[in-house]
Amino acid sequence: MDLTTPDDMTDPARTPSAPEIARRYANARAAMAEHDADALLVCGSEYTGFEGAVRYLSGFRIVHRYAYVLLPAHGDAITIFPSEARWVGDHADGWIADPVFAEHPGAWIREHLRAQGVRRLAVYGLDYVMAVRDYRALAEGPFELLDFEVAFDISRAVKSEEELALVRESMAINEAGFWAVHEAYEPGRTQAELMAVAEELFARLGTGRQTMDMVVWGTHGSSTPEFRIPDPQRPIAPDDLLLYSLEVAGPGGHWVEFSRPLTRGEPSADTARMLEAYTEYHAAARATMRAGASAHDVHRAVSAPFHERGYPLGHVTGHSIGMTMIEHPKIGEGVDVELREGMIFSMHPHAITDGASACMYMQDTWCIGADAGEPLSKVPLAVFDGSEPRPPAGVR
Repeated sequence: MDLTTPDDMTDPARTPSAPEIARRYANARAAMAEHDADALLVCGSEYTGFEGAVRYLSGFRIVHRYAYVLLPAHGDAITIFPSEARWVGDHADGWIADPVFAEHPGAWIREHLRAQGVRRLAVYGLDYVMAVRDYRALAEGPFELLDFEVAFDISRAVKSEEELALVRESMAINEAGFWAVHEAYEPGRTQAELMAVAEELFARLGTGRQTMDMVVWGTHGSSTPEFRIPDPQRPIAPDDLLLYSLEVAGPGGHWVEFSRPLTRGEPSADTARMLEAYTEYHAAARATMRAGASAHDVHRAVSAPFHERGYPLGHVTGHSIGMTMIEHPKIGEGVDVELREGMIFSMHPHAITDGASACMYMQDTWCIGADAGEPLSKVPLAVFDGSEPRPPAGVR
């Protein structure tokens, strides 16, 4: 098979053969039987580098957040994802059909195992990988647990002037990565080639391994909603719409996020309408991301332009960001946390058409101000074609 043909979206060599999959399951079940286990739960997380076990048993490549594979002693394996990760990763990637998206994966697994009469559950990743909330659901017992995650995140949400300087440094590095991709963009090159240009620059400017870069893309001037690893083989077509999701932390360790769309073709009608909504969102964010407003207030204001055009949001609207990439509070419905001056948020409304045929996902990093929000990037909200001049050094 010619893997460079435009219609080829995957490399079949990455998918194990049926006998190999059967061997893996047989070996796992033999170990389960040896330890009198009725089921095996394998945990994977992109953040810790322990994502490989999930891919081993399911073929799914974790792009962001975490996932589980539940392998019973008898019957079919199941993949379980947190519901907010529905559009994170390509869920057609792998051999297990009908994934489960659960608001609380641990609670879903607990109730599923209860219905199956499972007596003993083997867990891979219990010490380092499993999300604490899921462990609590699976390990209910006569003891008290103190959940201090939100309280800790809120305690560090307001950044000092010293921290803000490091945030701005990270933003300058991230924008430099965008312009590097922009200048290297040319139909016929591959997504991975363009991403490599930014990654080389990021590494040179001190991000180390603190980058998490993905691409949202599609054909005919529209992007599909899934976040994917940049393709190293398929040439970019002139009408492909590419949105590189650039998420990096500079030498100081503070994360920022940024993205803008690229295409040489004509944006689709949905893409154009979503761009109009993004312009209105940006104005609403500037007006509402001020001290004294609530995260709920901001979510309602910035999501309105998309809902008014009939576009639901498939990903979290925004979230606090710092030395951990995703922190509390999130910008979302019912989140009544009061915003304070000096908080930093990543904002990225994930607008999706009904039927998930098109999406728009532009990221910006914002600072909460006394009277208005400040976008840390001055790059216009526009579809770029690669011909735009780069701003002079020091001008963003």
